[in-house]
Amino acid sequence: MSNAGDGTIGVGMVGHAFMGRVHSQAWRTVHHFFDLPLTPRLAVLGGRDPERTKAAADRLGWAAVETDWRALVARDDVQIVDICTPGDSHKEIALAALAAGKHVLCEKPLANSVAEAEEMAAAAASAAANGQRSMVAFNYRRVPALVVARQLIADGRLGRIRHVRAQYLQDWLSDATSPMTWRLRREQAGSGSLGDIGAHIVDATQFLLGDQLAGVSALTETFVHKRPIDGDPDGRLDDVTVDDAALFIGRFTGGALATYEATRFALGRKNAMRVEVNGELGSVAFDFESMNELSFHDGTDEDQTAGFRRVLVTEPTHPYIGAWWPPGHLIGYEHTFTHEVYDLLTDIHNGTDPTPSFADGLRVQKVLAAVEASAGDESRWVAL
Repeated sequence: MSNAGDGTIGVGMVGHAFMGRVHSQAWRTVHHFFDLPLTPRLAVLGGRDPERTKAAADRLGWAAVETDWRALVARDDVQIVDICTPGDSHKEIALAALAAGKHVLCEKPLANSVAEAEEMAAAAASAAANGQRSMVAFNYRRVPALVVARQLIADGRLGRIRHVRAQYLQDWLSDATSPMTWRLRREQAGSGSLGDIGAHIVDATQFLLGDQLAGVSALTETFVHKRPIDGDPDGRLDDVTVDDAALFIGRFTGGALATYEATRFALGRKNAMRVEVNGELGSVAFDFESMNELSFHDGTDEDQTAGFRRVLVTEPTHPYIGAWWPPGHLIGYEHTFTHEVYDLLTDIHNGTDPTPSFADGLRVQKVLAAVEASAGDESRWVAL
C-alpha cells in the first residue's frame, strides 16, 4: 500500500485517553529525531464524544476529528489506523481497517480472546500480501536496555538459558475505594492484571529469549470484588469481573524454567516491570523503574572481580539512543512509543513485516488463555 505520494503518510487514531496521548506524542515527534523515509501526518482523531474529542485533537495536534470510527477508517487521508481503545473493540476496528486497505497499529493485548486474535492474525497475514503492515504495540520491546539484553542472549553471552523471572508490579488499585474502571470489566478488558500488564512480561520474555512458552501452571486472585461507580451520587458499587493478580510458572520450548507475577496490588510499586534471565555463563537483569540501566553478570570473570555490573544504556552505539541526547542524558517511557512508530514507518516504507506482528500477539493471547484455564482448574499444567 502506497503513501500519500508527497513523502507523508496519514494516521487516523481511535481513542484519546492515556494510550492515545502517548501514541500522539510519538506520531507528533518521531520525524524530528529520526531520519525517516515517511513523515506521519496526524490526520484524524476518533472518539465518541464530539466536544471531548475536539478538545483532545486540539491539544494533541490532530487535524480533524470523527465520532464514528468507521468514518475514520474510510477516509482517503488515512493510510495507518492506530487502535488505542479497550480490547473489546480491537477486532472489529482492525478487521475493518485491513479490509479498507490500511496499515494497522493495535494496542496490546491484541484481543480479548484467542478466537478473536486468530481472526485478526489471519486477516493481517492475508493483507500482508497486498503490502499492508500490522503491528501490536508491545512497547517494552523498544526499551534500549532490553534490546541490548536480547542481543547478549542471542550472542551466547549467557550460554544456555536456565531461568527466567518476570514481574510486573503496580499499586494503583490497592485502595479498595478506588472507583470502577473499564479495566475491571471482563467484557471490555478481557482480563485484569493478566492481560493489562502480564501480557507485557510474557511478550518481553519471549522476545528476549527468541523462544516460546511451552506450557504454564497458574493462580489468579481478585482481592476487591466490588468497587464504587465513579461519580454515582448514590454511592452504588459495581462488580469487578477480572483478576487483580496472576502468578504462574512456565517452561520454554528450549527448556528454561520461568516464573511470572502480575499485580496491581503491590503497594509502593508504581511501574516495576522486571525481568531477570540466568544462563550457564551469565545473567542479565532489568527493572523499568531504572529503564536506562541493565545489570549484566559475566560468569566467566575472575572470582575476585566477578559480580553484576551496571550498564548505563545511553551511548549512541546502543539501540535507538543515537537519535536522542548525549551519553548519560536519560530517556523515558514515551520514547519507547517513538521507537515503535519509527520501526513501523520504516517497515512500511521498506515493505517488510513489522514485529511484534499480529501472529506474535496471538501467541501471547494463547499464553493468557492457558493461564486462565490453569487457574480455573486447580492450577493444572496447560500445554501450549
